[in-house]
Amino acid sequence: MSDTSTIMVREQEAGFGDYVALLKPRVMSLVVFTALVGLLVAPGGINPVVGFSAVLFIAVGAGASGALNMWYDADIDALMKRTAKRPVPSGKVAPGEAFGIGITLSVMAVVMLALATNFLAAGLLAFTIFFYAVVYTMWLKRWTPQNIVIGGAAGAFPPMVGWAAVTGDVSVDSLLMFALILFWTPPHFWALALFMNEDYSKAGVPMLTVTHGRRVTRNHILAYTLVLVPVSLGLAFTSIGGPVYLAVSLALNAWFVSGALKLWRRDETAAQADNYRTEKAFFRCSLYYLFLGFGALLVEATLRSLGMGGW
Repeated sequence: MSDTSTIMVREQEAGFGDYVALLKPRVMSLVVFTALVGLLVAPGGINPVVGFSAVLFIAVGAGASGALNMWYDADIDALMKRTAKRPVPSGKVAPGEAFGIGITLSVMAVVMLALATNFLAAGLLAFTIFFYAVVYTMWLKRWTPQNIVIGGAAGAFPPMVGWAAVTGDVSVDSLLMFALILFWTPPHFWALALFMNEDYSKAGVPMLTVTHGRRVTRNHILAYTLVLVPVSLGLAFTSIGGPVYLAVSLALNAWFVSGALKLWRRDETAAQADNYRTEKAFFRCSLYYLFLGFGALLVEATLRSLGMGGW
């Protein structure tokens, strides 16, 4: 083997960073944050060590889902600019290895969460992994333009898992946190699809932008954004809400609806660069919307622990 060939082989060898990337750390960070909020706002409290363990195992479960997703989607990931450098399509991690890591981490996360907390939390985590890896990745993603609408449930379960880890039950509060993420997901991902439409089209993924066009997608973004508003505001009047959350939610919803309207009114004949900036700005706004909204729930929980929160 020549020196050049040796270098090429080495370039394909997986390093520690490739195995971290296999677990989709960006997605994991959102999962961990919303699960942590669900755990911290739940009534009754939890031992800090048990709470840390619960969040850790939820994170491992999220990483397992990411590995299984990369294993199955390697063929279409290789065709898209945004995903072509991922560990599996780039050849750094073998598909079988990614599958093995995903299955092993899935079993470990569910079993350990059951031992650390309770069977309901573990069952919800197991269903979340199954829903993302099988229902969304293997079925919905390649079958229907409503893939992200139904599949968004996978990303909406973490706060319910965190809540169940503390309480051992499901409540209106945890269901509303679930619903908040569920209705937030379509505008968030369709905004991404608008400025990454060429990638999805090339890979044959039936995103709404590919099957129905940009105008219909913008209509759907506005519709789901408007549905999201009462769900978000409704949380303010539960046991985990309060005036601080209500104020933050009102401001965030005004910002989000304004962005959706700006996107909806966008002129298709405008310069592509202008449209790209509008779409990307709304996508960034959606990230702030979720993090700040759940952050406000944490503030309410902190104030409540000091005898100052709630209504």
